Amino acid sequence: MSSNTTLKKISQILDISISTVSRALKNHPDISEGTKKKVMELASTLEYEPNTYAIQLRTNNSKAFGLIVPSLSNFFYDSFIASVEEECRNIGYTLLILQSGDDPAIEVTNLKLCKQNRVSGIFACITPTTTDIVPFLKVQESNIPVIFFDKVPSFEACNKVCLADAAAAKLAAETIIQKKKKKVLALFGDTHLSITQKRLQSFTDTFNREWVEEKPITCFTLTTEEAHNTSLHYLKSTQKPDVIFCMSDEILIGTMKAIQQLGLHIPGDISVIALSTGFFPGLYHPEITYVETSGYKLGKLAITRMMGCLSGSTFIQELTLESILVEGGSL
Repeated sequence: MSSNTTLKKISQILDISISTVSRALKNHPDISEGTKKKVMELASTLEYEPNTYAIQLRTNNSKAFGLIVPSLSNFFYDSFIASVEEECRNIGYTLLILQSGDDPAIEVTNLKLCKQNRVSGIFACITPTTTDIVPFLKVQESNIPVIFFDKVPSFEACNKVCLADAAAAKLAAETIIQKKKKKVLALFGDTHLSITQKRLQSFTDTFNREWVEEKPITCFTLTTEEAHNTSLHYLKSTQKPDVIFCMSDEILIGTMKAIQQLGLHIPGDISVIALSTGFFPGLYHPEITYVETSGYKLGKLAITRMMGCLSGSTFIQELTLESILVEGGSL
């Protein structure tokens, strides 16, 4: 059947008004059950589909959310998206997913695309170099809620859902100290990111409060490959660590590649602890001990805050997802 079937065509075939057809399809109580049945059956036969764009224009509600993320290849964002998309289906919304590629210019373009598509709200993870959030604030002025997640702006007056970055790093540091590790190599990510700054500060402060023989060696790696090279360097050096802390799954993958390349055994030759979503630690034997930073759980929290905004909540909130230690065999 033609995909161009319209309300007018159905009304002509049944010899009833277009408004009657429209109300019958909406199961309006003013329409008789017999008329509803005829309309429904014909609409099904003709494969009628509502003009969603026309509905958007009329109601100014697309029943869709925009989601702007740095990359789809990141497992944390993949799990976050899966969680949000799952909830969207449950409440009758769709999800428009856009990548910024860590480029602020593309980020702004994606914001415009969301607005052009009349999305009901936006989930945004900003780039490491985003300093101007005025474009986001202007979108909010158009009554489109923006929920920042994971990588969030330092600007306070905006809705955010975050991992307990400081608490997670503190828990990892305390675990290392409890295990009586002496030489710590701590690998962190991009220094421009608020999550890196929070995790670094908390991790460092924890060691400063405790008596330890040696302070951790701290390095910054922007990619998995940099984490691999940095880990190799120290594992081969006279400053060989007895434990490596990995701030993220990307760093953990690079570190594990270096450990395997050198034929080292965990935890006999080297110990490892990470902040992780939990997927990658389970791929190794023994499994890696990690502090959970769940993208999936954060997605659930983000959709809850979004629905709160859409239901009329006007106050600003920063919600935090607490972390837990998951013991493996790597310490």
